[in-house]
Amino acid sequence: MFSIICYLKEFLRAEWIKKFLFAKTPPLVTPPHYRDFPQLTGKECSHELRCMMICPVPGAIEVLKDENGKWNPVIYKGHCLRCGLCVEACPDNVLTSGRILEQNEIDRTSLLGTYHLVIDNKLCMKCGNCSVACPINKEIDPRLAHNATSSGDDVIMRIKNSKLTILHPEKCTGCKTCEETCPNRAIRVYRCVEGVQD
Repeated sequence: MFSIICYLKEFLRAEWIKKFLFAKTPPLVTPPHYRDFPQLTGKECSHELRCMMICPVPGAIEVLKDENGKWNPVIYKGHCLRCGLCVEACPDNVLTSGRILEQNEIDRTSLLGTYHLVIDNKLCMKCGNCSVACPINKEIDPRLAHNATSSGDDVIMRIKNSKLTILHPEKCTGCKTCEETCPNRAIRVYRCVEGVQD
């Protein structure tokens, strides 16, 4: 009983009641490092798809044509992590989030993404599906045969000497079409991102 009286005496002090009833918290200020969901800046998208390639979450961003026939990235907030990589990777500054673009201009930095293709020769059955499905290969050699034989060595990959050979990995845009069409999951596309300073 004595302890209850002590508690009541403490909580019923005028100073404590005043602090409790008239408590003021500092106004909520967004910190400068905070990154919100990416938003459009109004600049025109060149449809390079770097934002989609660099995004670590499947289905968080998609570049679609609007009713005017212009390309625009669409952010799916249920998937987006707000990491800001799409903002940094975009060469046209189509997206913004927090102070990323301002800071990149101040620091004169940007992201450089490269893609590495790795083939598991134990799983690869040399069907050539990956090579034929590759959109860059189709652009370079529209006559790419069903068996992935090409008239030249300008393509990213092709069947050469009865083996799938990567010829020009630097031409890869990271779309992962080859990975998705491979029936044995024998080819993998790895994304490597590094920051560069002008």
